[in-house]
This record gives sequence, structure tokens and C-alpha cells, in this order.
Amino acid sequence: MAEFDRRRKRVCRFCEDKIDTIPYLNDRLLRRFTNERGKIVPRRISGTCAFHQRRLTNAIKRARHLAILPFASEVYR
Repeated sequence: MAEFDRRRKRVCRFCEDKIDTIPYLNDRLLRRFTNERGKIVPRRISGTCAFHQRRLTNAIKRARHLAILPFASEVYR
């Protein structure tokens, strides 16, 4: 029964692929880490490490500032 309680540890996508810098121009990559309302997904849900979560947050904020990503979704009420 104890085997079912343990979950598989998530591995950071960026550490796995040995990516050091996260490109802020790649909107397809950054959209995977924002929810449908445009909020940044927290690290416990996305599975990224603390180092890459900080870099990811900065990349998303840069992309929003350059109008590559929206600040909020269009259907938000």
C-alpha cells in the first residue's frame, strides 16, 4: 500500500535538455508555462527547478512587455 502513496519525482524540462537560457521569443514554449488566464504556473505544478523557474518568469515577463504573450486572456470576464 505504501507503494501507491509515493509519486514519481518530476524532473525539470530545462535541466533534462541542458538548457541554460530560456528564449523569450519562443512563444510556444512559454505558453506551456502559463494557464488559460495568462498567469504564470507555479513551480510545484510545472515541475521546473528553482533556478529555471526564475529564468522562466523573467522570460515570460519580457515576452509580455514586447507583446509576444498577452498579459491576460481575451475571454477573461
